[in-house]
Amino acid sequence: MAFCSGCGTAIADGTTQCAACSAKAEPAAAPASAGNDNLMGALAYIPIVALVFLLIEPYNKNKFVRFHAFQCLFLAVAWIACWFILAVIPIIGWILLPIVGLGFFILLIVLFIKAYQGNMFRLPFIGDMAAKQAGV
Repeated sequence: MAFCSGCGTAIADGTTQCAACSAKAEPAAAPASAGNDNLMGALAYIPIVALVFLLIEPYNKNKFVRFHAFQCLFLAVAWIACWFILAVIPIIGWILLPIVGLGFFILLIVLFIKAYQGNMFRLPFIGDMAAKQAGV
């Protein structure tokens, strides 16, 4: 649904003239560019941003952004599960905790870069779940 630039009346999509004031309807704005989608997909690897993108339009309608947001959230849940498991294992778990944490951080950076390049890089298992949730 568009609005008349002359009087503000709602006009149907595809209409060339406003019925209320006969003003010529402006063409609809161009959709967001692929570069913008790539940036939003990359930013979705920040967990708080991923939640926001899944809640607000137009990002919650964009399959590319939704996929990366879901993959980020599922990866965050996996990291929290690993953290709890390693935290309860004495000594060895405590030694492995920072190493595994660094691995998760590096993985997030790689996924951020892949998304910015426009790739839908799927992690094993987590990527399949994210694709299913995003409808890809």
